[in-house]
Amino acid sequence: MSTVTLDLIKAEQAKLNAMIASFEASKSVQDLFPITFGAPQLNEGERWVGTIISAGGKKEHVILLPGEANDINWQDATEWAASIGGQLPDRVESALLYNCMKDEFKEEAYWTCETHTGNAEWAWSQDFRYGVQDNDGKGYERRARAVRRELDI
Repeated sequence: MSTVTLDLIKAEQAKLNAMIASFEASKSVQDLFPITFGAPQLNEGERWVGTIISAGGKKEHVILLPGEANDINWQDATEWAASIGGQLPDRVESALLYNCMKDEFKEEAYWTCETHTGNAEWAWSQDFRYGVQDNDGKGYERRARAVRRELDI
């Protein structure tokens, strides 16, 4: 067993101080933290869901629009969302909605804007009971909510 001395503690503290200084001086750390964004402008009845930051650094606010469509196929849901100034959420946004705003949804499946890559006749939906995403025939009837996206400049 080695003896702990004040000089040993000071030497270890000096190593930690050097590590901290190196970390703080790192350009990549300065570029990444803190992540800041502005607040989006909300219209009456809209709810801010969150901000998604792409791998390229683009920041985009996701805003849930008021209202919903019931028992609607995918094409009609897409047109309905456009008619109220929005779009169906993508799969990432749908997962965010499930995790952050589950209380805004019935415990049923809601359409996303994404078509299944292996079969253009199918699209993805988000289940708000169990949290899973599944693909369904676009002719099936599901619920729909719309979002709008606003770039954070």
